Amino acid sequence: QVLLVEAGGGLVQAGGSLRLSCEVSGRTIYSNAMGWFRQAPGKEREFVAAINWSGHDTSYLDSVKGRVAISRDDTKNTVYLQMNLLKPEDTASYYCAFRTSRDLTLNSQEYQYWGQGTQVTVSS
Repeated sequence: QVLLVEAGGGLVQAGGSLRLSCEVSGRTIYSNAMGWFRQAPGKEREFVAAINWSGHDTSYLDSVKGRVAISRDDTKNTVYLQMNLLKPEDTASYYCAFRTSRDLTLNSQEYQYWGQGTQVTVSS
């Protein structure tokens, strides 16, 4: 059984920072792409960031570029999402996703395993 457990969410003021983590068990993340998505109340789930198997290729939602960084530590089987200069519009539940492929994708349908999410709330 593959489990993804997110952590690090919380309440933060606008301009603040949070570091989300996603620890995977049941399968190694080595040689697999990983992604982060988010969903705000009343909105569809949207892509935030993704990283390929080697960590040398990343992709970001335009509205978070320059403020957000995805990284991976295969020795810890964990993926991270560093979020800086947070804005109220970043408020959402953030989900980690595991893809059984080396290449990253922005398409949520192409990720096979998902975490339960961690809530990020940014106050103005």
